[in-house]
Amino acid sequence: MTGILDAFKLDGKVAIVTGSERGLGRGMAVALAEAGADIVGVTYVDAAPETAAAVQAAGRKYVHVKANLLSTEPVPRIVEAALAAFGHIDILLNNAGMITRNDATAFTEKEWDDVMNVNLKTAFFLCQAVARQFIAQGTGGKIINIASMLSFQGGIRVPSYTASKSGIKGITMLMANEWAQHGICVNAIAPGYMATDNTAQLRADAKRSDAILERIPAARWGTPEDLGGAAVFLASKASDYVNGYTLAVDGGWLAR
Repeated sequence: MTGILDAFKLDGKVAIVTGSERGLGRGMAVALAEAGADIVGVTYVDAAPETAAAVQAAGRKYVHVKANLLSTEPVPRIVEAALAAFGHIDILLNNAGMITRNDATAFTEKEWDDVMNVNLKTAFFLCQAVARQFIAQGTGGKIINIASMLSFQGGIRVPSYTASKSGIKGITMLMANEWAQHGICVNAIAPGYMATDNTAQLRADAKRSDAILERIPAARWGTPEDLGGAAVFLASKASDYVNGYTLAVDGGWLAR
């Protein structure tokens, strides 16, 4: 009989990870590699040498795909690159995202469209393309979207980000409903307040930073490493009966 720890292993699996060059994306890509998965890293930069080195140090292969996810144009190319390199796909981790801060009364159409395109539109169509491949393979698969605390709350000065992350939570449930029959699990991780580039402005504002830390029961900003366990769980056989759920990894923020 297979032991419980074996259910978390990803040996022989292939994971597409968007936004793998830094921060949360790099942390989760490395965690998946340490669990046994080969990684197809999708970034808007020419290369992701630190991520590649960390994945290779874990004994896994790393293939890089440069793509601008402001449009859906790269979606077929991402899937084709993964298949050309490894012959199959088992996991999609939709991590790439952007945020724009501005008062709602001053928010521009471009600020709205750019964030919605990356965070929601392209994320959905990449899910769709990978799900089609899972169905064609007849293997099922795991899709992990990256949601946010603002999938549950309104936030301030980030209207398009709030809309996009609320949308991610919603379409995660919808896709789970439709694709469970094919053995596809679609879940999301909602990171709490993490020490990444997205929160640099907040952390630089002493008043805002203190107010945030006062509300986090863990009394600290999260790190990319804090998401590794959740990513491996949702990518593995251990979560086969978890579907359509958004898992908060937030140091207790939502419990307050």
